[in-house]
Amino acid sequence: MFQQKSYLAKKVGAHFYEIKGPNAPKWFIIDAKDQVVGRLASMIAKIIIGKHKTTYTPHVDTGDFVIVINAEKVVFTRNKLDGKIYRDYSGYISGLKERTARQMLQDKPEDVITRAVYGMTNKSTLANHQMKKLKVYAGTEHPHASQLPTEISVAAKYRSVFDTVTKKQATFKKA
Repeated sequence: MFQQKSYLAKKVGAHFYEIKGPNAPKWFIIDAKDQVVGRLASMIAKIIIGKHKTTYTPHVDTGDFVIVINAEKVVFTRNKLDGKIYRDYSGYISGLKERTARQMLQDKPEDVITRAVYGMTNKSTLANHQMKKLKVYAGTEHPHASQLPTEISVAAKYRSVFDTVTKKQATFKKA
């Protein structure tokens, strides 16, 4: 048998976050209908990583769970629907598969949001564990009703930005 080299007792199993107490992870639900993919993904990544909390520490999982519904109704800006290409490589000769964002939305709309959020996290074992907190569904139904998720309005977060832009445009028109 291997002998433990420290005098401190080690936990059985990997507990990356506090299960109970004030810092316990919460559940949030986000409706992705008519939301821009990049802006939505940056907001989701902040919640999953835990940057929205005052107890944020880079090497500790302090994030919350996020449920995303209506993933099939997300919006891409400009010409990204046909110009953005998702590439998967199997490692074999001629094993490269390329799909546009339009094809991805038709085949696997959940992967569009999942890949966007994964691109905004650190690439580590902790980030892999944090990505398990993201639950993405194409439709409006989800099996996490028993967790009592609180709804987050993404439009309300960016509404103030859009209001200031429209006010500036209105002042330019008056002058």
